[in-house]
Amino acid sequence: MKSNPVKEKLRQGKPSFGTWLSLGNLHASRVLARSGFEWLTLDVEHGPFDWSQAATIFAAVADAGCVPLVRVPEGDHYCIKRVLDAGAWGIVVPMVDTVEQAKTAIAAAKYPPEGNRSVGGGMHSLNFGASAAEYYRRANDEILVVLQTESPTGVENAEEIYSLPGCDAIFIGPVDLRWCMRDEDGTMPTDEAHEAMVQRVIAAGKKVGTPTGMHCMDPESALARAAEGMQFIAVGSELRMLNAKVQEYVKALWPEDAGLDLARY
Repeated sequence: MKSNPVKEKLRQGKPSFGTWLSLGNLHASRVLARSGFEWLTLDVEHGPFDWSQAATIFAAVADAGCVPLVRVPEGDHYCIKRVLDAGAWGIVVPMVDTVEQAKTAIAAAKYPPEGNRSVGGGMHSLNFGASAAEYYRRANDEILVVLQTESPTGVENAEEIYSLPGCDAIFIGPVDLRWCMRDEDGTMPTDEAHEAMVQRVIAAGKKVGTPTGMHCMDPESALARAAEGMQFIAVGSELRMLNAKVQEYVKALWPEDAGLDLARY
């Protein structure tokens, strides 16, 4: 059975770089899986993708020698079971604010006795190049569980959440974190306040020995976060890369037209 190189790299204290799949396009996913990124995360939280479409992308990414991950819509047993049985090598769980939410997500990703994941299916083992029986024996060690910190409440509970067995990494969603930090009148936090919250996450991760990471918009920002000690780092998305290159071409052809920015990340 194949081992998960991203999980091993995080254990070794090394940074790992990937990107987001926001379009859910099979051709684009196959190209990116061969581009050099160590992992690709299909964003099922915000993308209108069905389970069959997700399974096809997981298989294409795995067959290319890249690690297929998925951001689930919610950290419940149903969503996590479906994506892992469809062949994802790991999950990114959004909006984890409490220890209880974290425990629920971790348990759903682990077979008994460590968790409560249901045993069945055969597609998951194909992506690991293993028999179903071998997959059942080793999946708990190879599936990557990444929990997202995206609110001040999550930061307040950081050390307790990050210390949980089975929490392999923490991932900051910077946009949601910023919006959750708004005042009651809708005033957005300053860049300094937002960065202070990010630094609290980094510090908590270092204190308990859990890798942290973040979604960055460009390679320079990603390398800067790695220099700070972050390890699980996303660099943009295929949508952002497409939009950036399109805008470059359009501005060269029509310098007076700024165009439309179609992608935040």
